[in-house]
Amino acid sequence: MPTPTTDKITQAAMETIYLCKFRVSMDGEWLCLRELDDISLTPDPEPTHEDPNYLMANERMNLMNMAKLSIKGLIESALNLGRTLDSDYAPLQQFFVVMEHCLKHGLKAKKTFLGQNKSFWGPLELVEKLVPEAAEITASVKDLPGLKTPVGRGRAWLRLALMQKKLSEYMKALINRKDLLSEFYEPNALMMEEEGAIIAGLLVGLNVIDANFCMKGEDLDSQVGVIDFSMYLKDGNSTKGSEGDGQITAILDQKNYVEELNRHLSATVNNLQAKVDALEKSNTKLTEELAVANNRIITLQEEMERVKEESSYILESNRKVTKDRTADGHALTEARKQLKEETQLRLDVEKELEVQIGMRQEMELAMKMLEKDVCEKQDALVALRQQLDDLRALKHELSFKLQSSDMGVKQKSELNSRLEEKTNQMAATIKQLEQR
Repeated sequence: MPTPTTDKITQAAMETIYLCKFRVSMDGEWLCLRELDDISLTPDPEPTHEDPNYLMANERMNLMNMAKLSIKGLIESALNLGRTLDSDYAPLQQFFVVMEHCLKHGLKAKKTFLGQNKSFWGPLELVEKLVPEAAEITASVKDLPGLKTPVGRGRAWLRLALMQKKLSEYMKALINRKDLLSEFYEPNALMMEEEGAIIAGLLVGLNVIDANFCMKGEDLDSQVGVIDFSMYLKDGNSTKGSEGDGQITAILDQKNYVEELNRHLSATVNNLQAKVDALEKSNTKLTEELAVANNRIITLQEEMERVKEESSYILESNRKVTKDRTADGHALTEARKQLKEETQLRLDVEKELEVQIGMRQEMELAMKMLEKDVCEKQDALVALRQQLDDLRALKHELSFKLQSSDMGVKQKSELNSRLEEKTNQMAATIKQLEQR
């Protein structure tokens, strides 16, 4: 929602001060509760902002902050639980509600027979044209029998993309095509501005979460998407977690990042290996075609030699006929006609030979380029394998650090329990002394 002006804040505080002594404010990455004693109830002379662009900018900023809080809270709670999340998990439901509000921001109204309709299912359908892997999700959503509205299909698409761990990739591909999104969104909508790209980048962290949903028994058409702010509220005077927990969380995040990067590199290596195999097959095929072309050229050369011999024989016989002048005129005419045909045939054979020679040169050039490409791909493959080995070594080192940090935490907990026992003993001693 847009940020209210100071006058509106003052009026709201005066009306509700007898009900609540706290206000909500942003503190870093959380919504904090603070007392109203520090709010001045005098009107602020600062001018109000009624510009639609200003209001839309505030809406984008608020939605980006809510998405950031939702994603961070979901990742932290999922890592603490250490299990597969389902549709009944409250932070996960709130994440989908926030994403739905982000996708609905700045939507253009579509005129239908029932009136104007705003649905974010239209932009999501574009993803299968940009990323072919998304066609499977779109087909699955359209085949679900319980979905009757575009809103329900959009909600089902978001859940399937999260299960596939490709939600960030799909959103980035969609945001990069502003020319296609302009058909569905206003120019100052969240998906058309920088905030949309930031949210797409934040969604990368959700790849460490395992989610499992059952779409058949869930009514996605009639759900009401209301953001529950109580999930993201905390006391303004609350202290941060201990330094040891922060180190463990950082190590876990690094481990998950390394595993995700390892998976991407493995997929890249497999793709490059498949391309190398395809290039080798293509090279073999071109070699066979080159051998066939060489045989064809040799055959044409033999035919040309034979035609030359026949032509020389015909010329010699023609000379003899001319010298003798005893042959019949009809035979001379036939001989001239045959000479023309043989000459034309010789010209055709020479042209075909030149064409075959040109094709042979092009094939040799193509083979050289393919061999060079294969060498480059093999070098890239060796470099990627070296990076993969380095990442595996880093993974082992991080695992060793995680084990050592776990041992330190256990020792601290044991020391804490001993101190608690000593404290209890001292309290019992103090009680005895007081009784005496």
